[in-house]
Amino acid sequence: MNHRLHLRFEQLEHATTRMLDAVAALGPKATQSPGPGQWSAAQVVQHLVVSETGIGQYMEKKLLQAESLEHSGLAAFLKSRLLRVALRLPFTRFKVPSYLEKLTPTEVPPLPELQAEWAAVRRRLERLLNEYPGNLLGRAIFKHPRSGMLTIYQTLDFMLDHVLHHQKQVERIAQKVKEQK
Repeated sequence: MNHRLHLRFEQLEHATTRMLDAVAALGPKATQSPGPGQWSAAQVVQHLVVSETGIGQYMEKKLLQAESLEHSGLAAFLKSRLLRVALRLPFTRFKVPSYLEKLTPTEVPPLPELQAEWAAVRRRLERLLNEYPGNLLGRAIFKHPRSGMLTIYQTLDFMLDHVLHHQKQVERIAQKVKEQK
């Protein structure tokens, strides 16, 4: 794995561990919704697992067509930066893309199952990154629903920002459910 990919992957792993520790610390309240129509902390984890599964599958599919991948330009760079800023703004909310919502099971598995599934998704991502061709680093590999095509670096940046965005959500959920009886 190239050094820049490795650093981003390590940041992603660290953020994920922090997120999972925060959810696990809630114990049985991890499945408790803070209010009507709001996700529980476990549902946030499930969303991230489903999201990262889809990202990995998309990239694997695109790598089969490696020579047709387009070079990323300035517009894509700027869009990816705007996405990073938007995800870091406090209380910014995004509607889950409909295709992702359809892929999300209605039943939330227990947290240990979600953790194991996420770990498997990450090992698959790690393998993909270990084998990632150097000549494709500047090419667009993943289509984000809002910002468009992203390079592998931008995709990992998005994945990290996505986890950090939802970490803030989990912190808000934790505070609310701890106040509930």
